[in-house]
Amino acid sequence: MRILILGGTGFIGPQQVDYALARKHQITLFNRGQSGKGLFPQVPRIVGDRNAANGHDGLKKGTWDVVIDNPTRNPQWVRGAGEALKGRVGQYILVSTISVFSDYSKPGMDENGPMHAPAAPENWASNDGNYYGPNKVQCEIDAKAQFGADKVTIVRPGLIVGPGDLSDRFSYWPVRIDKGGDIMAPGLPSDPVQYIDVHDLSEFIVRLGENHTIGTFNATGPKSPTNMAEMLYGIKAVTSSDAKFTWVPADFLAQHTVRAWSDMPVWQPGQGRTAGFMAVNCQKAYAAGLTCRPLADTAKSTLDWYKTRPAAEQEKLRAGLAPDKEKTVLAAWRAKNG
Repeated sequence: MRILILGGTGFIGPQQVDYALARKHQITLFNRGQSGKGLFPQVPRIVGDRNAANGHDGLKKGTWDVVIDNPTRNPQWVRGAGEALKGRVGQYILVSTISVFSDYSKPGMDENGPMHAPAAPENWASNDGNYYGPNKVQCEIDAKAQFGADKVTIVRPGLIVGPGDLSDRFSYWPVRIDKGGDIMAPGLPSDPVQYIDVHDLSEFIVRLGENHTIGTFNATGPKSPTNMAEMLYGIKAVTSSDAKFTWVPADFLAQHTVRAWSDMPVWQPGQGRTAGFMAVNCQKAYAAGLTCRPLADTAKSTLDWYKTRPAAEQEKLRAGLAPDKEKTVLAAWRAKNG
């Protein structure tokens, strides 16, 4: 099978390439050529800048059975790819996000949940997180308009985790737990949690192409519902840590400006307007072949990878509480509760 991967050298792309090559597919990469220059020297690469006026011109020659569009958050990129590839693609797979949804108050939301209104054109190139979901909504609309709904597969991951994730939105927990000591755990132990290992997501996407599976799929995991306590204790189990968890309620965290998701990664309160954020229905994806590896595998591989990173990156994670802030809030919680 001939697969064109738009991107291919970031977080999920290399996993797709490895998996597809192992399954004897012919891969072509399209990207700016500025990152991952040493990756996959045996794989043909088309160079193009998707922000440039004629940035997709390199795609005007060649035919592919499957195109996988990984990094797209700008609808103009979808339009540019569609115009350049018109009539020469068997299937277009867009990596979207569960952030297309506008209401997370109800657990169990499937692919037909309420969505944001599409972003206005003046916001398509914005890096403002407020436009991320609306821009992805417009990307989904444009994918079907450009390639035809009968050739489009939309995959909506939740939080993508594992080795190579420079956002540290999951890495914080294996790293913090490995250091041991008294750890602040957010909310309730029963608050739901969802995430998808980068390998599982990447392999699922390749298999969707192999099987020519068309449709839209929420794609996060694990398959069996889990919660913050199971995740944190599961991560601890792959370390020799002496970590002890102190559970601090969501309202107390908010009072001390500890934010869900960024300061306390992977977590959103399991009540109120975020009750369903970590409880999205992914049964359609599981039926289509999505599999989820054990948490122990993801936690260990993430921690092992983290320890190979440059010292400066290890010292300052991009997500999670600073040690001093954690100690301060824990002390305040204990002072309040005797």
